[in-house]
Amino acid sequence: MGHKHSREEILEGALATAFVDGLSRLSFGRVAKRLGIHDRIVVYYFATKDELASEVLLALGAQLRETLAPVVTAHMGDHRALARAAWPVLARPDADPVFALFFEANGLAATGLAPYGRVVPQLVEAWIDWAAELLEGDADTRRAEAEAAIALIDGLLLLRQLGGAAAADRAARRLGVTT
Repeated sequence: MGHKHSREEILEGALATAFVDGLSRLSFGRVAKRLGIHDRIVVYYFATKDELASEVLLALGAQLRETLAPVVTAHMGDHRALARAAWPVLARPDADPVFALFFEANGLAATGLAPYGRVVPQLVEAWIDWAAELLEGDADTRRAEAEAAIALIDGLLLLRQLGGAAAADRAARRLGVTT
């Protein structure tokens, strides 16, 4: 029995569906409709909606790390240096839908909705671990600087989503992230 689509193709379709409809409306039926397949094929690869949503979030996180890889290098001095390197990439208009989805996931996690309440903290922890590897200092210093970097970047990105690009750019300048 062969399937028209692979697990990876269905995951890509699910991510595209989430970008259009949002995470709260992600369903087997919507993904299947986007791909022109029966929803049972989606279920074949992702047994539950929670599994599908979790995989979409993990794919989103991986996509962000790949985007940042060329501009964020190891041994940055502190959280501001990391934020300065990342901000030009993260503040592009084409990144806005990614962060809209990320902040939607945060809101769903804050309400305790499964799987977001479990997966989003894991994503944040993975980001902190990733950032800590890029920073200088002992383990405790790297961890503290990584937490500061993530807080700074996420705060600016949330302001960008809610207050607009100009407000986020002004705040970034004031915080020393841009000149």
